[in-house]
Amino acid sequence: MRETIQNANGKQFHAVSLSGGKDSTAMLLLMIERDMPIDMVLSADTGMEFPEMYEHLAKLDEHLFRERGIHITTLRHPKGFEYLMFDEPKQKPRSLENRAKLGIPPYGNGWPGIRVRWCTGQLKTHLITKEVNRLKGELGAIHYVGIAADEAWRCKDERYPLVEWGITEAQALQACYDRGFDFGGLYEIYHRASCWCCPFQRIDELRKLRKHHPELWEKLMELDRRALAQFGTGPLGQFKQNWSVERLDTRFAEEDGQTG
Repeated sequence: MRETIQNANGKQFHAVSLSGGKDSTAMLLLMIERDMPIDMVLSADTGMEFPEMYEHLAKLDEHLFRERGIHITTLRHPKGFEYLMFDEPKQKPRSLENRAKLGIPPYGNGWPGIRVRWCTGQLKTHLITKEVNRLKGELGAIHYVGIAADEAWRCKDERYPLVEWGITEAQALQACYDRGFDFGGLYEIYHRASCWCCPFQRIDELRKLRKHHPELWEKLMELDRRALAQFGTGPLGQFKQNWSVERLDTRFAEEDGQTG
């Protein structure tokens, strides 16, 4: 176990990461229930979460304040997803040279890809990591992360209460349901409650998005039209390999018998 320093009050500082999904939610609820110390709960808002997730986080924040007298600390990129996707200036000479050769504008990241998942990095990981490192450096904080026991291979050098308790993903979701947190039904529809615009979703998840969240599907189609207009049909403008959102829309409409 890593040695930690104590804060000015002589007490250990305890920071909890919260994505809002079933595992981190279950961890937080059980930490509260088991009277474990919590000094800060950190969450990163991508700006592209499902409406139900924002409602869930608001409900969870109320519960946290009622039980512990603190609110969720929400971190956000100063300019957000669409700025990073379409407007962020590129600076590396090699990148600028490659884009000039391909006739691609020297700004915007385009759709995230397997090799460059800029969305996760800039909108989530970097924000949380920077704040956690600050808390560790200044307060010797212990950092709690919501990874379930059946994904223990993902654990690194942090604290993982669900792994310590042997709680699986399925048990974590049930623990949330048992305590009145149902995520607005997201987990009854989708396999994961990640960003609605994620290009790494399975085709079936996208089919469900079109059916259950048509307003978000329309926004996704608009994002894809902008990406294709700005970056063309190469990797940056390609939503999924061999699939634009418009092609998926046509496919799903045909499957549903919506075309004449």
